[in-house]
Amino acid sequence: MSDLLAIGTRKGLWLARSDDDRRTWTVDGPHLLAQEVAAVSIDTRRPTPRILAGIQYGHWGPSVMSSDDLGGSWQETDHGAIRFPEDAGAALARVWQLRPDSADRPDVVWAGCEPHSLWQSTDGGSSFELVRGLWDHPHRPTWQPGGGGAAVHTVLPDPASDRVTIAMSTGGVYVSEDRGASWEPRNKGIGAEFMPDPQPEYGQCVHKVAVDASGPDRLYAQNHGGVYRSDDAGGSWSSIAAGLPADFGFPIVASPRTPGTAWVIPLVADMQRVPPQGRLRVHRTRDAGETWTELGAGALPDAAWTAVMRDAFCVDEGDPTGICFGTRDGCVYASADEGDSFTLVAAHLPDVLTVRAARIP
Repeated sequence: MSDLLAIGTRKGLWLARSDDDRRTWTVDGPHLLAQEVAAVSIDTRRPTPRILAGIQYGHWGPSVMSSDDLGGSWQETDHGAIRFPEDAGAALARVWQLRPDSADRPDVVWAGCEPHSLWQSTDGGSSFELVRGLWDHPHRPTWQPGGGGAAVHTVLPDPASDRVTIAMSTGGVYVSEDRGASWEPRNKGIGAEFMPDPQPEYGQCVHKVAVDASGPDRLYAQNHGGVYRSDDAGGSWSSIAAGLPADFGFPIVASPRTPGTAWVIPLVADMQRVPPQGRLRVHRTRDAGETWTELGAGALPDAAWTAVMRDAFCVDEGDPTGICFGTRDGCVYASADEGDSFTLVAAHLPDVLTVRAARIP
């Protein structure tokens, strides 16, 4: 078995592979050169892993590409995998998230897109159907674009039930308990200081949501100002930002095997959006946000006036859990030991937008 990283950037996709220790990597690429890759997934539910990439062709527009031979060749569905129906009165602007469902649903893939929309594929990502329950939601006309666009950027299907959790900028967290037929906002406790009512029912600029290893009811959220935890599937949220050098940031990830363990990468808010004092650091909690530990001194750079975007941080399924992230100045770092040490995987890439890890044959 090998460990694979898929690294989507502003100008193409790179693949990094480690055949032994998750510390020594061979980087292959570019693939899809000059195309923006804002979403990527590695679907390992099939005998041959499938890489899906949400790309932006520039003046040709957005699409979804797939490869069943680790980037040796790429396929695109005729007329595009994601197309709004005529009655929607909208056109696809960008694919922000590609999320394979559980092993029990081997052909189902979810896509979160711009404008605010959720899509479901039942053929492994070759074609997608608009989830009308979200598109027709009465709140949708009032959702506003965040600084990066009107993005459904987080899609979290629960493998043990019909629950699907999404997050968007700027709309907040919404949950469906019936596989997308109906949706309700779940944002109580998450702040929105930029709005007249700082505690609205919806409209928060949630940047990313992650699920704790203890089960689907415990969630973590990195907000546009604020880091939060929910213990009731988003019904209510409480701040866990105490102990962090800043409560702004874009990504948040959680261990798939160790309950209570999660990681963030703080940035100075609001418009500066750089690491505090320029010190690029990861912060880890092992007690669900009660305390935080700074990681990366001596391994991650100082004087690093860069940032890590919402989808450019991921965890793997190794033991111990590995973490990996890419920066806006084109560096990719990986840790095989939950952040205790880091390896530079790649440097001088274009702006890194998304990173995904998988174990493959």
